Amino acid sequence: MSVSTAIGMVSESLRNLLTGEMVITPAPNVTVLSPNDSGGGSRRVNLFLYKAQENASLKNLDWQVKPGDSGQLTPPPLSLNLFYLMTPYAPNDPQTGNSASHEILGEAMRVFYENPIISQDYLVEGLSDAKHQIKIMLNTLDLDELSRVWNTFTEPFRLSVLYEVSVVQVDMLSESERAMAERVRQVGIPDFRAPFSPPAVDTVSPASATAGSTITFSGQHLSGWQAYVTIMRRSVLNAFEITGDSFDVTLPGDLDPGFHEIRVDISHLFRKTFFFEVTP
Repeated sequence: MSVSTAIGMVSESLRNLLTGEMVITPAPNVTVLSPNDSGGGSRRVNLFLYKAQENASLKNLDWQVKPGDSGQLTPPPLSLNLFYLMTPYAPNDPQTGNSASHEILGEAMRVFYENPIISQDYLVEGLSDAKHQIKIMLNTLDLDELSRVWNTFTEPFRLSVLYEVSVVQVDMLSESERAMAERVRQVGIPDFRAPFSPPAVDTVSPASATAGSTITFSGQHLSGWQAYVTIMRRSVLNAFEITGDSFDVTLPGDLDPGFHEIRVDISHLFRKTFFFEVTP
């Protein structure tokens, strides 16, 4: 749909519908003029667009993929409801007065009633790929509102009916488009593993020894993790790669006899404090 001419194309399509479907004889002209404009002939039906209003239900549409270019996003179009004043014109008859204009109005209303959706046969080329059908609905307004519309013209009030046409969408300029965000390019193969088994240190052996001795820490699921061991905040093992479910630590040779606090950390997943006795 065009950026700026969508509304005009709808008016033209309505005119095409009336011109193609009205069967009254003689055939009246169909004009899209202001009621102040006397052109178009004395026997005619006129469509006057007097109001355009944003469609509330389509006001907050999301951005859409641009047709023909899946890498571009376009902003939502401006969705409108159009309101038309339909007015018949015909010379007055000395005997029947305005009956000729009444016949024209009735025939035009029949056409819109039998064709509530403008078919592809009457849509102008620019509307043929519109996403929404263009629907015609008789709009019932009170006499006061109809009078206010006519009071804006210099012409006296004439018999008229009001129609609402929806939805008409006006596309945004191409400068408003933006590139689509990067998408996942490859889907990997799911990796199935057994439930996670955290490492744990259960015992230290022996429970007491002299300074400089080697002691062994044992536990479960230790292989592949790193061990950090401190004695009274003094590091004695740093990032040692464990290859089984136990590992050895050599006590410093300058430890004084007595109880010492040994802290074991396995890859920052498990921590435990042991109280070890250094014997004389």
